[in-house]
Amino acid sequence: MSKSPGTRQSIIDAVLRVIGEDGVAGVTNRRIAKEAKVSLGSVTYHFTTQHEMLRESLLHFVAEETRRLTELAAQCQTDGMDADRAATTVGEVTWGTQFDTRHIAPFELYVQAGRDERLRTAAAQCFDAYDQLATRILTSLGVPDAERLASSAVALIFGLQLRSLATGLPAEELVDAILLLARGAQHA
Repeated sequence: MSKSPGTRQSIIDAVLRVIGEDGVAGVTNRRIAKEAKVSLGSVTYHFTTQHEMLRESLLHFVAEETRRLTELAAQCQTDGMDADRAATTVGEVTWGTQFDTRHIAPFELYVQAGRDERLRTAAAQCFDAYDQLATRILTSLGVPDAERLASSAVALIFGLQLRSLATGLPAEELVDAILLLARGAQHA
């Protein structure tokens, strides 16, 4: 008997929703089964341990995020990148101006990776994709030593996202901050 990819994906999607709503502590087999609208047996059939379920959810998020970032990076290869376009791209990367459970789950998974070294490789892959996109944007803007500065730019973006999430302040400030940074980098 083969494992149904539809059922497995439904479970992964449910895990990401639950993590976004209640954190990793909210992930139980029963809750995931209910959220995914599958039997409890299906959850344990597809994922023998909770760690495996968390790891696979993080890997799924990383794969989707890497695909999305790679597409955005390819768009950045064209000429004509300016500070406004860079800010628009950053806005796309940060999912706009509102946080919902889909935005919160990655932060929870990254924190979990800090606690569980078996998840760190997947988290590192995602940050590598962010760094590559940041390098492309900074290079397109003519920023010297863009590759070295990319991880700092990514950290700034994540920090501002986390601040917005924690304070409830509008995320528009994130795009404004990146726009200011990009304009300053062009004149450096």
